[in-house]
Amino acid sequence: MWFQKEIRLPAVKRGFHLITDLITANLPELEEINIGLAHIFIKHTSASLTINENADPTVRQDFESHFNHMVPENQPYYRHTLEGSDDMPAHLKAAILGTSVTVPVKNGDFNLGTWQGIYLCEHRNNATKRTLVVTLQGE
Repeated sequence: MWFQKEIRLPAVKRGFHLITDLITANLPELEEINIGLAHIFIKHTSASLTINENADPTVRQDFESHFNHMVPENQPYYRHTLEGSDDMPAHLKAAILGTSVTVPVKNGDFNLGTWQGIYLCEHRNNATKRTLVVTLQGE
């Protein structure tokens, strides 16, 4: 079975946000798969996806702090600045983290580790709603 669906996420503030439950709530088709894969892709160049710690919120705060240090704003060598000081750094952060994750599916649910969750990594100060494309493959 193959299935594809777009999920529109609400606008969130800049930072790292757990969206695992939001995805599953908008994807009842997941329950039909006993074994398979979910490919989750974000249709944007200034936000990204990753999988990491889902229990301690300080991990998400540390991610934001680290990426802001690693890819600072207002650098004199940035040329792409028309949309604000966070624009080029947002593109760089998205390129580093990536635009998709692939998650195994087992018995109608994501087969993630005990402390794993899917993050929306929002890199813009004034972000809009984001769109995910979820492609399910399985039986």
